[in-house]
Amino acid sequence: MCHQDPLRSVRLHQTSPNLEKQLICPVCMEMFSKPVVILPCQHNLCRKCANDIFQSRGSSGIAATGGRFRCPSCRHEVVLDRHGVYGLQRNLLVENIIDIYRQQESSRLVNTKSEQKQQLMCEEHEEEKINIYCLSCQTPTCSMCKVFGQHKDCDVAPLSSVYTRQKTELSDGIAILVASNDHVQGVISQMEALCCAVEENGQRQTEQLVSHFGSLVAILDERKQELVGLITKEQDEKLKHVRCLIREHSDHLEAAVTLVESAIQAIEEPHMPLFIQVGKTNELQLVFYFSKAHFSHQTRGKLPGPERSEHAHKGGEHLPVHFKPNNSEAEAAPPSTAAEQLSTCRSLQRGEREQPLQKHKTGTASASSCI
Repeated sequence: MCHQDPLRSVRLHQTSPNLEKQLICPVCMEMFSKPVVILPCQHNLCRKCANDIFQSRGSSGIAATGGRFRCPSCRHEVVLDRHGVYGLQRNLLVENIIDIYRQQESSRLVNTKSEQKQQLMCEEHEEEKINIYCLSCQTPTCSMCKVFGQHKDCDVAPLSSVYTRQKTELSDGIAILVASNDHVQGVISQMEALCCAVEENGQRQTEQLVSHFGSLVAILDERKQELVGLITKEQDEKLKHVRCLIREHSDHLEAAVTLVESAIQAIEEPHMPLFIQVGKTNELQLVFYFSKAHFSHQTRGKLPGPERSEHAHKGGEHLPVHFKPNNSEAEAAPPSTAAEQLSTCRSLQRGEREQPLQKHKTGTASASSCI
């Protein structure tokens, strides 16, 4: 809100009569009404008044012929163009001065009325100004009310002293309230700063935590890949060794089946000398075969069993392949006839071929569970 300079108001008030004379139209003898036009001779007219002069055509005694008329102030001839008086230039400066002058006059009238209203008069004694304060009734009153009226038995005090005291109390209250507001504003500022600090700290801690766990995940993933590679390598090595043994046993089994078939044919030989000669040879081959089979059976105890891999995780086993022979089959009595021997050999051949496949599937499932 812009505060008005009192000295400027006084100067405008003192110069207002002279200023008002300069703002009077020489035709209507009233203050210029907008729009205001300026003549070539630098005198001003209301456009309405200039148009009246131009339209009069000399009927009012002022010469006005054609597109011309004379200035009512200096009698200078004014030549108009095809636009008439609407072609004359507006004097915006005079219009602005008129607006300022009218605003000042309105403000002065309002201030005068306010001063009159501020002089409160007693309602009971209309000609008496209110100049004392009744302490008992807590209300302003006049001296006549104290002497003759309803406040004659009340305690009173000068209105100025009560005004000064209450104004001081109000000023003190305002000062206390302003100080309290400043304190509250300071607390709010501290809390806002604390909120910013908490947000920044939380964001920083979150970033550190995410970075730390990212590093841990990377380390674990790298270790996992390393262990998976070691387990896969060990699995391939053991499978290669087991498959090599399977091929050796299959070769021995095929040789044994062929030998048994030859022995059965020798048994069916009716000639005793020939049977003895052939049977002796087959018997030697059978002894050689069973000695080799016994050696291979002992070797199976050294095959990789279900021992736990050094790279396996806790709670799991790696490749639980069992190579321990079945005691009931190993200790079973040999067949009594040649046909039973041939059947047993063929069963053993099929068993030797199927058992590694079954054990390989079991080992693969266990390895998948371990991994």
